[in-house]
Amino acid sequence: MKKFLIFISIIILVVLVIILGINFYVIFKYDKKIISEKEAYKLKDADCILILGAGIKNGGPSDMLRDRLIVGSKIYQNSNIKKIIVSGDHSKDNYDEVRVMKNYLINKLDVSSDDIYKDHYGIATYDSIYRAKEVYSCQKMIIVTQKYHLYRSLYLADKIGIDAYGVSASLEPYRGQLWREIREVLARDKDFVKGLILPKPKFKIEALPASATGDDTNQR
Repeated sequence: MKKFLIFISIIILVVLVIILGINFYVIFKYDKKIISEKEAYKLKDADCILILGAGIKNGGPSDMLRDRLIVGSKIYQNSNIKKIIVSGDHSKDNYDEVRVMKNYLINKLDVSSDDIYKDHYGIATYDSIYRAKEVYSCQKMIIVTQKYHLYRSLYLADKIGIDAYGVSASLEPYRGQLWREIREVLARDKDFVKGLILPKPKFKIEALPASATGDDTNQR
C-alpha cells in the first residue's frame, strides 16, 4: 500500500508539473506580444482587429465584453485598421452574441457598420482565431480581450500562422476573476494541444470574397 501511494503521488506530481509547465511556457513566451493600446495605433500593416466574445447580459454585452468592444473601437478610431471582426457564439437561433457586439459598436461607439464583420461561429478561442485567417483572410491582426486570456490567444494565432499582437481590455476588476484565472490554466493546456494538432473547427470554413463588406456577414 505504501509503494502504491508513493507511485500515485509521483504520477500526480508529474501531471502537475506538466500542466503548470505548459501554462508558464505560454505566458512567458507570448507576454512580449502584448502591447499597449497606443502602440497598437502605430501598427500600420495590421489588417484587422479581432474582438473575442465574452457573453451577453440583459440583452447587452457583459462587463468584460463591453470593455473589449470599447478598447477595440479605440484602436479602430485611432489607427488605419478599418476592419473589425466580432467573433462570438451564434450557433443557435436563440443566442446571438455577434449581433449584440455589432450593435453596441455601431450605436455606442461610432463604428461604421460596413467595417464590422460578424463571425457567427466563434464558439471557442481556437475557432475564432482559426476562422479569422481561413474565413476573413487576416494575416496580421490585433486581438482584443482581457489580459489573462491573451496569452493562449496569441499562442494559437502563432500556431495557426497569423502575426498577432494582443491588447488588454482589462479596464476594471471583474467578479469571479480568481476562478477564471484558475480555469485558464487548464484552458491554456487544452489549447496548447490544439495548437500542435490544428484540428478543423466545428463549423465549416468558407472564405469570404475579397470584395465582401461587414454588412455582407450580417446573416449566418
